[in-house]
Amino acid sequence: MTLRPMMRNDRASAMLGMVVEHDAPGESRVSMTVRDDMLNGFAITHGGLVFTLADTAFAIACNEDERVTVAGGADVTFLKSTTAGQTLTATAARRARSGRTGLYDIRVTDETGDLVAEVRGRSITTDRRPPAMPPVPSTSSGTSTAAGTSAATESHAHERNAALSTTEVSR
Repeated sequence: MTLRPMMRNDRASAMLGMVVEHDAPGESRVSMTVRDDMLNGFAITHGGLVFTLADTAFAIACNEDERVTVAGGADVTFLKSTTAGQTLTATAARRARSGRTGLYDIRVTDETGDLVAEVRGRSITTDRRPPAMPPVPSTSSGTSTAAGTSAATESHAHERNAALSTTEVSR
């Protein structure tokens, strides 16, 4: 699978070892193996990282065209704890899209198929186009990691400068 530039340059998802398994308009599936450094003080997967996995699947599903779409809000319900060594999978699906807004459901399951969390995400499509990014080589394996391996600090300065302003999102 060839990753879109948005995900090839997503350093946060790559750092967490996320793998994009499915990417289609309005839907996606992303997995992540829980590592020891992802556990909270109770030796269970940190809820913020469970949500981050769901948020990555949400981002892929709601960015269906050349316009930048961002989260306008999301609600998460945690249903089951997990721990190191388990594989979590977030599956996102569009429920509605009208004008500049969208509604998406994201289910996070463990390797047995048990439901770990559910997220309801609300998207806002902006008038922005993705920033021009240098080409990043894609992986050659059957699955793809969320980011390439080359990322010079200077090449990402423009990304920081291109961050969405509050007025841009709220238009």
